[in-house]
Amino acid sequence: MKGIVFTEFLEMVESNYGLEIVDSIIENCDLPSGGAYTSVGTYDFNEMVSLIAELSKQTEVAQEKLLYSFGHYLFGGLTAAHPEVVASYRNPMGLLYGIEDHIHVHVLKLYPDAELPRFKMLSKTENSLEMIYISSRGLYALAHGLIEKTFEHFGKNVQVDYKLLNENGTEVKFTIVQNG
Repeated sequence: MKGIVFTEFLEMVESNYGLEIVDSIIENCDLPSGGAYTSVGTYDFNEMVSLIAELSKQTEVAQEKLLYSFGHYLFGGLTAAHPEVVASYRNPMGLLYGIEDHIHVHVLKLYPDAELPRFKMLSKTENSLEMIYISSRGLYALAHGLIEKTFEHFGKNVQVDYKLLNENGTEVKFTIVQNG
């Protein structure tokens, strides 16, 4: 997993819970990296799983809710790091519809070893989109947060519903309806 995800996650934790919690979750996890992350490094996905589980334990906030909040936070970090990608879209539907054919292509040019989720588009209208999130990592709550933050970025209201297509959340159907 790319280091920018780790650094953004720890920045979110510090911003929401304080530096003491950041230090505590790193100390309480057995991390091969020792918790020393750089935005350009690559780290084992299981380290992120450990950090989220420990944060959930210490804050008593469900892991799904933490991932959703992280999706909101991560959108800001990604747009700050790569503003040209988001700026090339006029609306949130276009951006989401372009995930596979444009955004992930751009990401893979920058990070050839990135393991990205796939999004299978089922239907699209001017104000709605149905897609299936597919990832062995099951981070659909993170995707949910990113989706909602996309609409907020464009100043649009949205209703996002999802249905787990399997128990572990590796395939999830998202129904997205822009309001107004």
